[in-house]
Amino acid sequence: MENSLTNHRYPYDVSVVLPVYNEEENVLPVHEELVDVLAETGLRYEIIYVDDGSRDASGEKIAALAEQSPDTVRAILFRRNFGQTAALQAGIDHAHGAIIALMDADLQNDPHDIPLMLDQMAAEDLDLISGWRKNRQDRALTRTLPSRMANGLIARVTGVRLHDYGCTLKTYRRELMDHVRLYGEMHRFIPVWADAAGARIAERVVNHRARKHGKSKVGLERTIKVLLDLITVKFLTSHYRTRPMYVFGTLAFVLTALSMLCLGVMVLSGIFSGDLLWNSPWPVLVALFGVMAVQTALLGLLMETLLRTYFESQDKAPYTIRRVINAQPHAPLPVGGTDDSGDD
Repeated sequence: MENSLTNHRYPYDVSVVLPVYNEEENVLPVHEELVDVLAETGLRYEIIYVDDGSRDASGEKIAALAEQSPDTVRAILFRRNFGQTAALQAGIDHAHGAIIALMDADLQNDPHDIPLMLDQMAAEDLDLISGWRKNRQDRALTRTLPSRMANGLIARVTGVRLHDYGCTLKTYRRELMDHVRLYGEMHRFIPVWADAAGARIAERVVNHRARKHGKSKVGLERTIKVLLDLITVKFLTSHYRTRPMYVFGTLAFVLTALSMLCLGVMVLSGIFSGDLLWNSPWPVLVALFGVMAVQTALLGLLMETLLRTYFESQDKAPYTIRRVINAQPHAPLPVGGTDDSGDD
């Protein structure tokens, strides 16, 4: 494993990120188990704990772990509770490993699955492996059943066929996460973002253990947030992401056609009846569809402008590259920033 996964472009081979929220009884056991597992791999590793505004002693415990092992353990302490997605993003932002592994700190994820996932990534040249809690140890009515329904809906809408989007235990290549920013409940949609970027994805059955200490922080109210985020993800990962005018322009064309159709019906009715039907609903429909068409077209132009600002202000490209063979450095521009080789 050491030769196949070691990447000297990064200080560490693997970074393990664990969000922590009121898990004071689980922090030390999960840390001891995780360290033992990672030490056996022979890889250079770091462990990053992100305390999401815990109200118990979780923050103090992970801070003590970081002070005891400054070379391998990082502790990030939030001022207040921002949510699991924000905690994961903070851990990713501070990770320096070639591969990033995400897992929960409640002892339900098994650290022994991480080396197996890393082996599979190296053997199959994968960019992402998503855990599947096939034998899930949670309450059926309040956790397992709603999760299965949500997973089925996400898979159908996005076309990315995974069984368990909610499983935190996943492994990613660093380059993949450099292009992802997480908000809301977006951490569960990382495979969808990765698929849209052309990543090679696989799913692996992982061990799921019953919770021994503490209680779950996930409720049914999260389902609504996931459904709302799904709408956003579907639009942003479709091929219309870089061409919003195609969507709004088509809709504006349809609305214009409806307006003209209503106008034609009104005119024809007036010709045959001798009355232009000003007291009928047809003039209102003509004006309504016409105004909606103009507004939709203007919204499309606004979206195009915002999209250009998004890409150009952050120097983002509308594509992602997996690998470049025999890449050549860009030739520097002449002083002044222009490439003008002609004579004055």
